[in-house]
Amino acid sequence: MSARAQTVRLTPAQHRTLVGFAKSYGLSEYAMLARVVDAGLATLVHGAGNEIDTREIVAELASVSTRIVDVERLLDRALFTACAAYCYARSAATGVRQTNEAITPEIHAAYDRQRRLAGSDGR
Repeated sequence: MSARAQTVRLTPAQHRTLVGFAKSYGLSEYAMLARVVDAGLATLVHGAGNEIDTREIVAELASVSTRIVDVERLLDRALFTACAAYCYARSAATGVRQTNEAITPEIHAAYDRQRRLAGSDGR
């Protein structure tokens, strides 16, 4: 079967994407365009397997979401620990001995201030 020539008009963004892929695969623009057409037609003929892909994407997003919650908790705890270290260091630097009960409100105030400054006051 012989090949048939076709004219394809690409937007500038599509052309940049095609050129980028062609370079990454070590192909000419024309060879990459042929691959894109083959892949696109195969997807149209055989379907993209949307059900499987969607379920996999949802499962991965749930996993990432769970990990992000864990990271947020860890970062929040690290911020609180840093605020506590700052308050204890400041207390030690002044030479005035303060009890834990006196420093605790300062720690919470420093923590709340940092959360406000970060724009993520989630408490």
